[in-house]
Amino acid sequence: MTDHTARLDHVVLWVSDPVAAADFYEQAVGLEPLRVAEFKDGSVSFPSVRIDEGTILDLAPVSMAPRMTMLPGADRSAGRPVNHVCLALTEDGYDSLRARLEERDVPVSDHGRHSYGARGPAVRSFYFTDPDGNVFEARYYEEG
Repeated sequence: MTDHTARLDHVVLWVSDPVAAADFYEQAVGLEPLRVAEFKDGSVSFPSVRIDEGTILDLAPVSMAPRMTMLPGADRSAGRPVNHVCLALTEDGYDSLRARLEERDVPVSDHGRHSYGARGPAVRSFYFTDPDGNVFEARYYEEG
């Protein structure tokens, strides 16, 4: 197998309310919130949530879009949808996530089977959206 030294560091999601989004990702999805207090006190521009030791989701307020000047047109990126972000979990984590979402009346798709991803075909998967309409897939692979 090829040695892939590049890793996914973060994905930036445009959200209407970063604090509410961080709460959703903590309570419903089970991710660790980062820098929420600092965002609330104005010392950072946005909070984040941790997916794993090397990957986070940044929860950028849509109001920040006009300040995106790193590339021509970057300020118009707010509202440009990413198709979806996929979270790979253990089977127990997958079942727990689905249960938490259903407890909160978050609509979830039917279970898919054998959809292809970074580690080959997943055993099962499903989709859900966050309160801002960002689409997520959750999946698990064979252990071992």
